[in-house]
Amino acid sequence: MEYHALHSWDVTPEEARQLQNRLRAQVILTDRFGTINTVAGVDIGLKKDTAIASVVVLSFPELQVVDSVVTASPVRFPYIPGLLSFREIPPLLTAFDQLKTIPDLIIVDGQGIAHPRRFGLASHLGLILDKPTIGCAKSRLCGQYNEPDSEQGAYTYLTDKEEVIGAVIRTRTNVRVVYVSIGHRISLDSARIWTLACCRGYRLPETTRYAHNAASGKTLRIRT
Repeated sequence: MEYHALHSWDVTPEEARQLQNRLRAQVILTDRFGTINTVAGVDIGLKKDTAIASVVVLSFPELQVVDSVVTASPVRFPYIPGLLSFREIPPLLTAFDQLKTIPDLIIVDGQGIAHPRRFGLASHLGLILDKPTIGCAKSRLCGQYNEPDSEQGAYTYLTDKEEVIGAVIRTRTNVRVVYVSIGHRISLDSARIWTLACCRGYRLPETTRYAHNAASGKTLRIRT
């Protein structure tokens, strides 16, 4: 899968922050995608200094596995809150290189623009791959919100200094919320709708669940 080499990965934390501040202006916050027939999830597992990167592509609307790649790469950037993309994207690109099916949409277990510098993992990956991406995180990195109602599909907005940066969504009745934000080439309303469409009875989208299982070493049944 082709991607844009926007910068070197051999950077200091301060240089990484400067890149985030510069590249965030290139993120497209509106819908720029066609028909969605495939959706992908990504995940990173760690074994000491090795990153186990998985990319799993599902058919839509069936949400059955049509392609899956798991690779192992050395970790070359420290864990620093707010700079996760510089640690995880290089191993993920190694996995994307081996995909046979190019996904129409990618849902990332992490933040998009719901990030202090408005450039989280989903936005960074989307810009590099030039693909519509959604950030669907299990925890909040920044912002404030009111708790949504308990019913499935209920949501409120995540705001930071009066700016709407995401949606706080109840993907299943009476379960904890997830934090959805624009990654790249998709609007917040569409990000919310597509996240819910990829949830099938669990808190997390099927894309995230399958990618996590693959990174954990579980064998996935691929539809032929």
